[in-house]
Amino acid sequence: MKQCIFTVRENKEIARITYKMVLEGDTSAISGPGQFVNIKLDGFFLRRPISVCDYNENLLTIIYKTVGRGTEYMADMKAGEKLDVLCGLGNGYDLSRSGDNPFLIGGGAGVPPMYNLAKKLIAEGKKPTVIMGFNKSDEIFYVDEFEKLGADVIIATADGSAGVKGFVTDAMKDLDYSYVYICGPEPMLKAVYNTMTTSGQFSFEERMGCGFGACMGCSCETKYGNKRICKDGPVLEKEEIIW
Repeated sequence: MKQCIFTVRENKEIARITYKMVLEGDTSAISGPGQFVNIKLDGFFLRRPISVCDYNENLLTIIYKTVGRGTEYMADMKAGEKLDVLCGLGNGYDLSRSGDNPFLIGGGAGVPPMYNLAKKLIAEGKKPTVIMGFNKSDEIFYVDEFEKLGADVIIATADGSAGVKGFVTDAMKDLDYSYVYICGPEPMLKAVYNTMTTSGQFSFEERMGCGFGACMGCSCETKYGNKRICKDGPVLEKEEIIW
């Protein structure tokens, strides 16, 4: 974990209530896909945990939804403004478990961490299929970006306005895959858990206090004892999850 000051380089709406922010700063604490950052906002007591979408030596890309006053504050930020960011938080995905053709499943705000994961897997010669679940078509984002990486993309919308009508589990039917990486709301995680035929890694969304394991506010029970989503997660193995 490292605390750094980042400069906003870009902040724009890319879908309904969904924004992409590019930050410039020291990303050296980020070690791989599936980690998150915790952002301090002026006038707000708690930091905002946001998944890492992509990063390189000095740029960090995050994608967030405006679901409350904090993220609405972020949406109004302009290029050149500064943010205090805790980087390199959480344990990310283990790429060594993927097999040759893994599924990468993201639901809504769970889509962004799949981007860097797809990039890393493709660089290793793997052939990931990205399944993206949304409520309706005006919420869809980053399809072109995934396809430019070389990933196969399947869209599912609950109202049928784009792609497969239904949920990500409907898009999984009759398809072969070697492993599953997933991030999204808990009902979606549980539905995939009950549908999938392989092992996998699940990234949990959870309200957090400190974001680095000190406050114990995001503890959950697993088959191997209590774990902190922010420190021991957010990624948990399928075999350890207790619903």
